[in-house]
Amino acid sequence: MNHTLSVAPMLDWTDKHCRYLHRLITPSTILYTEMITTPALLQGDTNKYISFNQSEHPVVLQLGGSNAIDLAKSSVIAQKFGYDGINLNVGCPSDRVQKGRFGACLMNEPQLVATCVQTMQKEVDIPVTIKCRIGVDDNDSYQLRFIH
Repeated sequence: MNHTLSVAPMLDWTDKHCRYLHRLITPSTILYTEMITTPALLQGDTNKYISFNQSEHPVVLQLGGSNAIDLAKSSVIAQKFGYDGINLNVGCPSDRVQKGRFGACLMNEPQLVATCVQTMQKEVDIPVTIKCRIGVDDNDSYQLRFIH
């Protein structure tokens, strides 16, 4: 996938109809879904949450969660649905999201994020990426840190 340009998801806006419009405007930009939580995907109406029009490719499913096993199961479902990649949301600053232990609060738990991504990568053949911020709360830095 060429990551030159992508359209980030916007809560309550970037549904499959919006992504279809974006695809009409630009044929090669990577489109991301809104964040879908692993409980919603695993326990809810999966087809309702992650179905998309085949013309949307390349399209990436953005997941929210912090349980590595549930994220891996959700990744397998996404691959079966035909997504071009999976993106773990470690950047949403919403208080509601952080109470659920996903989003930006996970930036304070880099080892957990690393474990989640590694577990997801073991289960799928499509790329797994992370959406993050420069920092969270008062914990920010422009220096790169790598977790092994």
